Amino acid sequence: MNATPPPRPGKIAIVGGGVIGLSIGWRLAAAGCAVEIFERGAAGHGASWAAAGMLAAGSEVEPGERVLFGLLKHSQSLWPGFAAELAEASGIDVELRTEGTISVALSQDELGRLRQTYALQQQLGVNSRWLGRAELLEREPHLNPRLAGAILVPGDFQVENRMLVEALKLAFARAGGVLRENVGDVAVRTGTDRAVGVTAGGSDYTAETVIVAAGAWTPDVAGLPAAACPPVRPVKGQMMAVRMDPAAPILNHVLWTQKAYLVPRLDGRLLIGATTEERGFDTSLTAGGMLSLLESAWRALPGIEELPIIESWVGFRPGSRDDAPILGGTAIEGLVLATGHHRNGILLTPITADAIAGLVMTGETDPAIARFGLARFGPHEFERTKSWISA
Repeated sequence: MNATPPPRPGKIAIVGGGVIGLSIGWRLAAAGCAVEIFERGAAGHGASWAAAGMLAAGSEVEPGERVLFGLLKHSQSLWPGFAAELAEASGIDVELRTEGTISVALSQDELGRLRQTYALQQQLGVNSRWLGRAELLEREPHLNPRLAGAILVPGDFQVENRMLVEALKLAFARAGGVLRENVGDVAVRTGTDRAVGVTAGGSDYTAETVIVAAGAWTPDVAGLPAAACPPVRPVKGQMMAVRMDPAAPILNHVLWTQKAYLVPRLDGRLLIGATTEERGFDTSLTAGGMLSLLESAWRALPGIEELPIIESWVGFRPGSRDDAPILGGTAIEGLVLATGHHRNGILLTPITADAIAGLVMTGETDPAIARFGLARFGPHEFERTKSWISA
C-alpha cells in the first residue's frame, strides 16, 4: 500500500536571488510549489557574480573544519548530477571542469605549510598526491620552474558561476517560479510567532513559508525577529581578471598559492582572487589589494605580466562566527534560513537546495545539515557579532 505523500506547502517567498535562493526556488518550483523570489537588485549579481566558482573541498580544507568538510565533500559529490540536471532544465552549460586543483608553495616556509595541508588531506581521506617538479611542469609548463612543491587534488572541480546564475534563473522560470528583481529592500512579515509573508516594492505578499537567503545582507533584512536573526557579516574580497588566448591558455588547472588563487575560464579569462578583509560593505578597490594578488600570482605564473587586465571587482562573502553556513528552521514557524556560506556558496549550492527544499516540503531536517542550524549559536550571538563588526 502506497504511503500518502506529505501535503504540498502553501505559497513560499524567498528573500534573496543569488545562487542559494535561486537553486532552492528551482527545486521547490520543480516540485510543484508556488514560489516567488524577491531580490533587492539584479538576481545573482552579488556574491554569486563575484565568486570564482571553485568546487574545491579537498584543496581548501583547514584545521578545525572537519565537520564542515563533511558537508562540503557531500555537496561536491552532488555537483556532476546537479550540473547535468540544470543543463537539461535550462539549456545552459555551466562549464563544469574537472581538471583538478593544484596548490603550490613558492618558498621553503610555504613548503612547510603545504606539507601540513597535505597531511591533513590524507587524514581526512582526500584524494590528493604530491607532484614532482617534472610532472608539475608537464601539466602546467608556464609555471615558475623554481616552485618549492605542489599538491594535486584531481577531484576538485570548477564551474562558471556567472553561467550558473543565468541557468538557475531560466530553470526557475521554466518550472513556474516568479522572480521579482530590483524591488529594493525586502522586509519579512510575521504574525504571532510565525511568518506570514514579505513586503517588497511597497506591496505586501502573503506566504506560509519565508526563506531568507540574503547572504551578507541577511541581518539587514527588515522585520527579521531577533530570535531568527543570524550572526552573519560581510567579508570583503577583491578580485580581478586578465585575458589569455583561449586557444593557447597559459594555465589549465585551478591554481592555489598561499595568498591567491587563479581560475582559468574556457573563454580565455583568468580570474585572480581574492583578498579577505573585515571592512563591512566597503566597495573600494585598493592598490594594496591588487598588488598582493598580482604579486602572488606572478611569482607562480610569471607569464601573467604580459596579459591585459580586463576586469576588477569587489564581492562580499556572508561569513558566520564559525565560517560555516546557517541552514534550517528558526524559532519562528515558517521562517527558514539559508545563509552564512562564506567562501563556499557555489560549492554548497546543491546540498543547500536539496536540504532546504526538502525541509519546506516535508518538515524534516536532512541529517546532512542538522549540525548547521541557528541553534548552535547562543541567544545573544547576533548582538555579539554586531558589536564585533562595529568595533
